[in-house]
Amino acid sequence: MWQTLFFRPLLNALIFCYQFLGQNLGLAIIGLTLFIRGALTPLTLPSLKSAQKLQELRPELEAIKKKYGSDKQLFAQKQLEFYQKNGVNPASGCLPQIIQILVLVALYQAFNQLLAQNGDLVNQLNQHLYSPLKLSQDFSLNTHFLGLDLVKPDLFQFSPIKLGPLSVGQLPGLFLLSAAVVQFLSSKLMMPAAKATQAKSESTKEQADDMAAAMQQQMLYMMPLMTLFIGFRLPSGLVIYWLTFSLYMLVQQLLLKRKKDYGKNH
Repeated sequence: MWQTLFFRPLLNALIFCYQFLGQNLGLAIIGLTLFIRGALTPLTLPSLKSAQKLQELRPELEAIKKKYGSDKQLFAQKQLEFYQKNGVNPASGCLPQIIQILVLVALYQAFNQLLAQNGDLVNQLNQHLYSPLKLSQDFSLNTHFLGLDLVKPDLFQFSPIKLGPLSVGQLPGLFLLSAAVVQFLSSKLMMPAAKATQAKSESTKEQADDMAAAMQQQMLYMMPLMTLFIGFRLPSGLVIYWLTFSLYMLVQQLLLKRKKDYGKNH
């Protein structure tokens, strides 16, 4: 089922984009990413709108918490009723995130098991390609894009430097750093209320408030750091995918915010 629903369709779409976009694997990855992101728009837009609406409703949620917070069961009930009344689903962003991870895993498998092979690449690919996309024996895959070899990690190599017991000779490359920065900006845009939550927690004695504020702050910085850590070992083709995907999401968020601000002023 994994091969049929995810791996094979994505690999075929990648090869199609590669052939359609001038046999440029970098452009193929970007084109495929934009297509996937566009296809997920009906799922991601409701989650983004829901997140923005939750930010607007935060004062009312805080009032409910202040009134019913001492009774956790009653508070959970009132909170659920409030969400239903205002048409907000806090869990609406789960499905797009799950699909995004599945796509990333499938592309990782494609790069590691097929595209990075030095053996009989054509026959390996043809085992998974649909008939119209079957490759001829003289097919050659160009994996270079903007100075990157897309089947290798995006790392800046230099002469090792001794830092105590450690020896450092690699740093994240430009695209990997850009992916982490875009991830941070996107998370920052989605959590503008983090400072307000932190201020609220400092003014109350509820330990749950402190934990919520701390988790928001940690996630803001943890996700970009995880992007750097994981990206250190991933093929740079996946970094290009992640960067393009995150940029698309950031632009989408900015456009929604601009539309909301315009509606308020007019």
